[in-house]
Amino acid sequence: MALDRKTKTLASTIGVVAFMGAMAWASVPLYNLFCAVTGYGGETGRAESADAEILDRTIKVKFDASKERGMPWEFKPQQTEMTLRIGEEGLAFYEAYNPTDRVVAGSASYNVYPFDAGSYFIKIDCFCFTEQVLQPGERAIMPVSYFVDPGIVEDRDAKHTNHITLSYTFHEIDLPEDYQQAALSDKTDGETVN
Repeated sequence: MALDRKTKTLASTIGVVAFMGAMAWASVPLYNLFCAVTGYGGETGRAESADAEILDRTIKVKFDASKERGMPWEFKPQQTEMTLRIGEEGLAFYEAYNPTDRVVAGSASYNVYPFDAGSYFIKIDCFCFTEQVLQPGERAIMPVSYFVDPGIVEDRDAKHTNHITLSYTFHEIDLPEDYQQAALSDKTDGETVN
């Protein structure tokens, strides 16, 4: 009877650990999905170009960068803020550096503050749209082109916004399959056959 209870406790503990591991693995995609569906976290819009009217009102955009715990890269914005007219296209750059001796892949999640302004912050092109892979010792300059939609001045909650903060967090992800195959190929090429 005591063994049965110990077995159940062990099975329950293993189940909890497995569940927590699965939730940690899925947290970034689930957060991005949650933000896209609810608009929470200042989910931004996307456009092909900044074809909006340019207003005679400026807004300050601040840039922030962070990394998930365990992400080995160095990651920072190249500018801390920019001032541009509402509707005008802006171009900002972030820098990532891989100081390790291994290839590291990363994916950036983002949010905009204040949240009410998120839907008016429109990205035209961004490094966050795709995964990034850095070789050992590689440094990358990554652009984000954007504009603030003039509709912000008509929104009762967002029209008094004077500044917007764009924040990125880089997370380490599994290497894309082609990098995994190349690494495997390099290992087999180095082996000698007897």
